[in-house]
Amino acid sequence: MAAFLTSLSSVIEIVLVIALGFWLRSSKKFDDNFKGTISFLIMNVALPLSIFVSVLDNLTREKLVGLSGGLIYVLISFALGYLVAWLLTKAFRIRPGRRGTFINMFVNANTIFIGLPLNLALFGDKSLPYFLIYYVANTVSTWAIGVFFISNDDPTKEKGAAKGKFNWRKLLPSPLIGFLAALIYLLTGLPLPELVDKTFSMVGGIVTPMSLIYIGIILADAGLKSIHFDRDTILALLGRFVVAPAIMIAIMMFFKNTTSIPTIEQSTLIIQAATPGLAVLPILVGQSHGDVEYATNVVTTSTVLFVVVVPILMQIVQFI
Repeated sequence: MAAFLTSLSSVIEIVLVIALGFWLRSSKKFDDNFKGTISFLIMNVALPLSIFVSVLDNLTREKLVGLSGGLIYVLISFALGYLVAWLLTKAFRIRPGRRGTFINMFVNANTIFIGLPLNLALFGDKSLPYFLIYYVANTVSTWAIGVFFISNDDPTKEKGAAKGKFNWRKLLPSPLIGFLAALIYLLTGLPLPELVDKTFSMVGGIVTPMSLIYIGIILADAGLKSIHFDRDTILALLGRFVVAPAIMIAIMMFFKNTTSIPTIEQSTLIIQAATPGLAVLPILVGQSHGDVEYATNVVTTSTVLFVVVVPILMQIVQFI
């Protein structure tokens, strides 16, 4: 019961900051350009610096080797997620324009703007190395596989039409570059100057509150009245909140028979598997002439419902 109340309290704190962002945007305190500005600040400045410092503070070369097992768990869960989602698009005859969104909802999560602040609030900085495992796999999965399903779900594209060139730069967003730079610095064994450490930590400290405010802005722009539940939406939400974490839980239980998995790693990977859908889904779907309204609806509903899902999932994690 204590664990449930702790997780519930943490989620309430998150919701209050999201509500602040929602109110500030709804009351026109933030203009139309602020969402793009805050997104750029988080993604390209604060988050890379936060990840760089956190990796050096929480990882050693010895620990780095031990994290490879976590990457295997995540990759297996993603492979199974894609398989299950693809089979369900056939079984339930999900219509063209929605299939790419549907499949991505089962596998790829909003690890940056929701997964990261949620993980830090629930488990603290010590969970960041395990979060980074999920983040790296999620980033590669999104831009190498997820966008493939979306682009090939274009209802206006004729069969056999030439495919657009893939932008490989998307595989190296700024947060991932910050992570890779930290790994290189870690492997060199050089100490991080105190001035640099404090400066990077100060700037990186804005990631969690600003990310939560950003979520509030997104919800305000989408409008809570736009939320609705049709069959395809319900199936996608079940994939995000039930199937994805269930697959990760099954993998954890399977590997725990042969290896020791730290509790904080287990909890981090399971919670990340249940975070809401990608915030960029509507943009990607729009570029491929898909059902943008459906993509917006599943992202918005998953963002709202995660408040209910997380405390329940945290309670389940205690028994694994």
